[in-house]
Amino acid sequence: MLFSRFFAKPDPNAPPREIGHDELIQALGDKSVAVVDVREPHEFAGGHIPGAVNLPMSRFQLDALPEGKPVALICLSGGRSGTALRHAHAAGATGVRHYAGGMNAWRAHGGPVVR
Repeated sequence: MLFSRFFAKPDPNAPPREIGHDELIQALGDKSVAVVDVREPHEFAGGHIPGAVNLPMSRFQLDALPEGKPVALICLSGGRSGTALRHAHAAGATGVRHYAGGMNAWRAHGGPVVR
């Protein structure tokens, strides 16, 4: 059926695809997550989450993701981090999620930003 994938129930055993704001704040506080910002370097330089690393989507390589802890991907509004997440999951990566609202949501929640 053409639309069956839109109405399929999510797999309850599948890992979560998104990380919420409160969960990200807590994970950053206890240093249990690596934040990877997939925006371009000039965007990253304009302000990013403290401790985030920059792996631009234009040159994104899964083997460059930090190892040893879960990864939270972020971009400006969630589009590029969602694309990077799909690439990661398609390649079999586990422990990778994205902050769907991106830096726009991070700033709206008053999250700290460094330049």
